[in-house]
Amino acid sequence: MKLFEGKSPAERNKIIAALVLGAMAVLSLAYTFGGSFFGSRKVSVTVTASPTPTASPRRNAVTAVTMPSDAEVNFEYTTTPVNYEPGNFYAPDAGRNIFAFYEPPPPTPYQPTPIPPVVVEIPKTPEPPPPPPLLVGYVTPQSVFAGSKTFRLEVNGDKFTPDSVIYINDTQLPTTFISPQKLVADVPSNFIAGAGSIFIIVRTPDGRLYSNQVTLNVQAPPSPQFQYIGMIARQRYNNDTAYFQEQGKQTPTGARLNDVVGGRFRLMSISASETIFEDVNLGFKYRLALYRPAPPAGGLNPNPANPDQTNPNRRSINDFQVNPNDNFTPSFTPQPGEIPGIPNNIPVYIPPTPQAPTKKDDDDEDGR
Repeated sequence: MKLFEGKSPAERNKIIAALVLGAMAVLSLAYTFGGSFFGSRKVSVTVTASPTPTASPRRNAVTAVTMPSDAEVNFEYTTTPVNYEPGNFYAPDAGRNIFAFYEPPPPTPYQPTPIPPVVVEIPKTPEPPPPPPLLVGYVTPQSVFAGSKTFRLEVNGDKFTPDSVIYINDTQLPTTFISPQKLVADVPSNFIAGAGSIFIIVRTPDGRLYSNQVTLNVQAPPSPQFQYIGMIARQRYNNDTAYFQEQGKQTPTGARLNDVVGGRFRLMSISASETIFEDVNLGFKYRLALYRPAPPAGGLNPNPANPDQTNPNRRSINDFQVNPNDNFTPSFTPQPGEIPGIPNNIPVYIPPTPQAPTKKDDDDEDGR
C-alpha cells in the first residue's frame, strides 16, 4: 500500500491506531442511533377506525390557564417578604466562606515603647504696638515739690490739634492750644499735695487721637537738717536767741528772728517748745519742736556739789519735753545744767532780793 510507503515503523503504528479508533467511533454511532444511521426501514402500522363517540361534558375538565403578566410578577416579587431562617438545613450560613481560613501574622520583634520627643515652644516675639497719633516729647517743669501752689504746665510734642486736651491721672485739665507742638494747662495744687509720680497724656475727647504717656515727678520738699536744742529768753521777748545743732558741726548755732539757718530756712518764731521756719526758696513753713535727750539716771541734778546746777534761777535744757518722734542725734549733747553757747565758768547773774526801806529815827537828824 502506498499509505505506508516511506513511513517509519513508528509512523505506521500511529496511522494504524488512528484508523482503528475511527472505526470504533463509527461503530459506536451505529449502535447508538440504530439502523437509521446507515439506512431507513419502512414499518407498516394498521389502524382500525372506530365510530366517533359522542363527547359528553366532564365535571373535572381542566380549564385554560393564563400566564401572569410581567407587571404581576414584578409586583409579587417586590411585595413578598423574605423569610430567612438560618436554622433550616437548606439555608447557608450568612457571610461564611468555607475556603477562607485565618492565618496569624508573623510575630513582631520586641520594640521598646517610643518616647515622644519634647517639643519646646519658643514664644513668639510680640509685635510692638503702633505709634500713637500724637507725640509728647517732654513737659515743663519736669519735677515739682509736693505742697507747691498752682503752676503752669507746658506739654511739648508734635501733631497736636485744637481739640487736644491734657489729662493728669485721667483727669481732664482746661487746656490752651498754642501750636501743633505746644499745649498749656494750669495744674491745681491738690494734684501735687503729696510726693510721688503723676502721669500725663494728651488725647481728644472722643478718644480717637491719643499720645504716649509721660511722668511728672513730685518730690518731697527739703526739710531742715538740724535740731532745736534750746533758747535764751530775754525780757519783753527782745532779741531772744534760739540754738540749733546742725549735722556735721560740733558747736551749736545761735539764731534770732529773721536769721537764715542752714542756707535756706528763715527763723520766723521762737518759743520754749518749738520754732517755726520758712523756706526762702519755696515758701514752705516747718515747725521744729525742741529736742530733748532722755534725762540721766540720777535726775536733773546728778552732782549737787556744783553750785551752778543747784541755782534755782538757772534753766536747764532738760526742763522741756523730749520729742519721741525725732530720730535726729546731734553731734553735741549738752550736759545737765548747761546752757548751749554759754561757757560754764561764766557766773550766772542772780538778781538781788528787794528789801523794805529802813525808817530813819528823828534823833539822827539833830545829831543827838
